[in-house]
Amino acid sequence: MSEESLPEDARAEYTDALPEYAERVLDVTEMIPPGRVMTYGDVAEWLEEGGPRQVGRVMALYGGAVPWWRVVRADGVLLPGHELRALARYRAEGTPLKEVSRAAEGHLPRLDMRRARWDGGERAKGHT
Repeated sequence: MSEESLPEDARAEYTDALPEYAERVLDVTEMIPPGRVMTYGDVAEWLEEGGPRQVGRVMALYGGAVPWWRVVRADGVLLPGHELRALARYRAEGTPLKEVSRAAEGHLPRLDMRRARWDGGERAKGHT
């Protein structure tokens, strides 16, 4: 939904809400430990607001200032257009990866979601 499609009296509320939501998404992103990941849906669920697309939009617009590579697709595929930068970060942090076979030459590994996924741990218990 674009801001232009909203009624005039709702535009200010929508515009004001986005930065607040974005700030909360970025706060969660910063809490994800090195070597671990959350999906876009996991972040939305943790916040109890929005959905994967909203989190993805926030990351696309504002994620450059936080460890963006730790918020990922649920299938473990590396973020298109940023694969090599993300892969370097994953390897540096020891994030579990599923290496590709020789038959898949030229293909990049995927994240091992079963081992890399973070549920919020102890910090999530204090979340309100």
